Amino acid sequence: MSSQQSYQLFCMGNPLLDMQVTNGEELLKKYDLKSNDAILAEEKHAPIYRELVENYKVTYVAGGAAQNAARGAAYVLPPHSVVYTGCVGDDDLAEQLKAANKREGLDQVYLVKKGEKTGACAVIISGHDRSLVTTLAAAEKFDKEHLSSPEVAPLIDAAKVYYVEGYFLTHGIESALEVAKKASEAGKIFVLNLSAPFIPQFFAVQLQQILPYCDVIIGNEAEAEAWASATGLPNKEDLVEVARAIATQPKSNPSRPRTVVITHGPKATTVVTSAEPDKPKVFDVTPLKDEEIVDTNGAGDAFAGGFLGGLVLGKSIEESVEAGHKLGAMTVQQVGPQYKWPKVPIF
Repeated sequence: MSSQQSYQLFCMGNPLLDMQVTNGEELLKKYDLKSNDAILAEEKHAPIYRELVENYKVTYVAGGAAQNAARGAAYVLPPHSVVYTGCVGDDDLAEQLKAANKREGLDQVYLVKKGEKTGACAVIISGHDRSLVTTLAAAEKFDKEHLSSPEVAPLIDAAKVYYVEGYFLTHGIESALEVAKKASEAGKIFVLNLSAPFIPQFFAVQLQQILPYCDVIIGNEAEAEAWASATGLPNKEDLVEVARAIATQPKSNPSRPRTVVITHGPKATTVVTSAEPDKPKVFDVTPLKDEEIVDTNGAGDAFAGGFLGGLVLGKSIEESVEAGHKLGAMTVQQVGPQYKWPKVPIF
């Protein structure tokens, strides 16, 4: 990658290699996991990674929420539009991630920690659900100094749109705030994904710190409900009301209204802006037949990737949501968070 290269979209998160297995009902019971959830591994989950390798047919897929979304955005945008950063080890897993990114046209500026292991995520598929159990390993050793390095600082300065996954807030709030504040001060677009219900539940302090700098918030119905519970909203399942509450939170750059996008799987996507909080927009999803769905791992990330592509290209909210729906539908017909080849034009 040339040091002169600049990118329109800068993404940051936890780079992980997904270890994906199907028919995982027994694993869900054994490790006390919900069928459609995302958690950080505790001590009791430690043996799961070895068990996958020993007892199941594992598919290894490049993962990590923001990296999946970045690959999705790279899929719909011209070459060299998207760059991604996060922390990896100096191991074979990191090489597998680089190879997957290259195929999709995503460039990366990883912070590489010598002697550390790249993070991994156990993806347990049961029916159309996916349960994610993550061991962050090197991913949580990201240093804020990496952002001011000669390799990365110019890329942050040159970008127009920034995307950070909620998972990153568990360890990297200072780095996320640095990028968010720079974006806000420069009048550029900062996008945050809520990522999982446990982020608004257990990392509410970090979320409140970064929220004022967020121009776009993306989440799904479970994350919206968790945010509503954590903040004491009465109608937790009213997605329009939750989106409105998030949209109208205080904002550091009031000249750009905040947009909140809540997906709901094969059901409709809800969009509320702080400019018109009483005029929600609801976009229907074209449902797939059951037999067309291979697995739902990465569907939300694919939606985010398509939506980000629309933002970068200056498309309307309607067009960006539609692109998100198309990419989401494409990825659930593949194994893991992957996209169709040869490329299918989205815009």
